Amino acid sequence: MSTPDNEKFHFANNNIRQDFDLLTRAIDASVSGIIITDNREPDNPIIYCNSAFEKISGYTRSEIIGHNCRFLQWEDRSQKERSIIREAVSQGKSCTLEIRNYRKNGDLFWNELFISPVVDENNNVTHFIGVQHDVSQRKKVEQDLWQQQEVMERQIVKRANSLRESEVFLTSIIQTVRESLLVLDPDFCVVSANDHFTKTFKVTSEETVGTKLYELGNHQWDIPKLRELLVDILPTNNPVEDFEVEYDFPHIGRKLMLLNAYRIELEGQFKDQILLAIEDITEKREIERRKDDFLSIASHELKTPLTTIKGYVQAMERMIPENAGERFANMLGKTSQYLDRLDNLIAELLDVSRIQTGNIELHKMPFDFDKMVKETVDIIQSASGNHQIQITGNSEILVSADESHIIQVLNNLLSNAIKYAPKADKVRVHISKVSEFVKVSVTDKGMGISAEDQKKIFERFFRAVEIQQSFPGMGIGLYICEQIIKNHNGTIWVESEKGKGSTFSFTLPINPTN
Repeated sequence: MSTPDNEKFHFANNNIRQDFDLLTRAIDASVSGIIITDNREPDNPIIYCNSAFEKISGYTRSEIIGHNCRFLQWEDRSQKERSIIREAVSQGKSCTLEIRNYRKNGDLFWNELFISPVVDENNNVTHFIGVQHDVSQRKKVEQDLWQQQEVMERQIVKRANSLRESEVFLTSIIQTVRESLLVLDPDFCVVSANDHFTKTFKVTSEETVGTKLYELGNHQWDIPKLRELLVDILPTNNPVEDFEVEYDFPHIGRKLMLLNAYRIELEGQFKDQILLAIEDITEKREIERRKDDFLSIASHELKTPLTTIKGYVQAMERMIPENAGERFANMLGKTSQYLDRLDNLIAELLDVSRIQTGNIELHKMPFDFDKMVKETVDIIQSASGNHQIQITGNSEILVSADESHIIQVLNNLLSNAIKYAPKADKVRVHISKVSEFVKVSVTDKGMGISAEDQKKIFERFFRAVEIQQSFPGMGIGLYICEQIIKNHNGTIWVESEKGKGSTFSFTLPINPTN
């Protein structure tokens, strides 16, 4: 039988739960972007964001959780406001400021940011709450008014010359670029076409200029995906980059094209026109396909004789005569090591082949994540006498994922941290639980990666010039890591500075939806 005290407890508990649900719904309904960061974790990662923040930034929740807020500034790291934020966080204080941020598609937006600390019963700052408003429109109005006041007189004087120079300049670019370029008016009528376009698509300038794009070549260019680009996407997104279109032209055959569209916002006769760049990547893609086929066939063909050779070497190691010299044993051991390296290389090539053909298989099962990390580190540590691998943090959870593939990712990140930091003596691995994700960061004190190379570091076969000169490899390890994490609906990224080391991090959903 329930007592009055129990009834009061349940009543109070229900009220608390209702208040919490109401608060959560209210935050998600807010038009202000709201995030919460965990000050107790290294690098103060984001552990919560509402729907408005996703809309403002253009990133999804899975791409936000686990990152430090500075990822919104991309490479625009010299703003003085960043120092103000760092000082406020370090001192556990509130601050209000306006800062330049960038959406996922690269668009700049001005962010009015309010940061407030959250303290526990001991007055220790445990979290920070950030409330954000997109004030780009207001900033644009302010900047426009200032610019108009400053340059109005000079614009009047230079207008005629500027228009003539712009026209000549644009015409020169269009004619000299080794890429098909079209200038379209707002009704998609061709204003000009360069020589590369007429040669590639076997048309004349006379039958192109002045004709609607969709009517070119007896309506050959009436392509549904091209209409989608110009009618649906371009008006809401300026510019549109690397939009892939495949089409079978009746007279010149199948073409695979990469389209880039830009609005031309010069005054006068060029206002509201569209620059359409068309790159024919048909042959390039075919070469890539042949290369993938070759890698797949070569890897499979090498696997069988390599397995046989390994078997013979292992048998020879077991049958070394007692009177065999030390030199013989060392040579046999080195042969075995090189065979293992070759076996790993072929395995990676096979992984690339499976990824490219969409045949990579995941077998997701719950496993102890912290235990997996510790065991993987122990194996790497036993083979590396010059580096001490330190593990900090924990998640204390089971993760549903393909354990063997996640071990492969962690192995690659640890091996790289050791390989590319030969003069360092420590590698740090940090584990944390951020919201509904688990996060792992591997930090080294190696040579670091330039900002330009960071953009390409996860591309297939990419290797930085200085790395290529000093360290052997094919540039497929990080590509495989990214594909594995992406197939688990997680994210992987790098933060680095030349000469100061690198931190590779990845997140995985704890309970994936598929």
